[in-house]
Amino acid sequence: MRGKVIPQNEMKLVIPSRSANESFARAAVAAFMAQLDPTVEEMTDIKTAVSEAVTNCIVHAYRDTIGKIWIEAGIYDDGRIVVQIKDKGCGIPDVAQARQPLFTTGGSERAGLGFAVMESFTDRMTVRSAVGKGTTVTLEKRVAQRYRHDG
Repeated sequence: MRGKVIPQNEMKLVIPSRSANESFARAAVAAFMAQLDPTVEEMTDIKTAVSEAVTNCIVHAYRDTIGKIWIEAGIYDDGRIVVQIKDKGCGIPDVAQARQPLFTTGGSERAGLGFAVMESFTDRMTVRSAVGKGTTVTLEKRVAQRYRHDG
């Protein structure tokens, strides 16, 4: 068991679950991540994963209402960015089932690939959820360190 690692920098954002805020959330996390000097591909990966997580909050967690989405991001000395997207919506009754590709509660227009996409674009993804209390998705991505700055 390792001790709690403290981020070298962090940000917090709270937005209403409106469709217009999905692109804002993606851009905010990307702007924060820029300090790691990521490649275009690394940046695109995290933006895509954040978009999927925020869209899940909008479409599933707060189905017919507007709620709050909390986004926290931390940057660590080893080049990792960890992004947590949290809602206090309806929750997921069966997380394992929800993580299966093509499973959706969003109707026929939804592909059911959100978690699969998040997982494929990050190094690690965890999902915690409780029915009636909400869901927290944690995304982790390591950015390649292309140069060494030894002070």
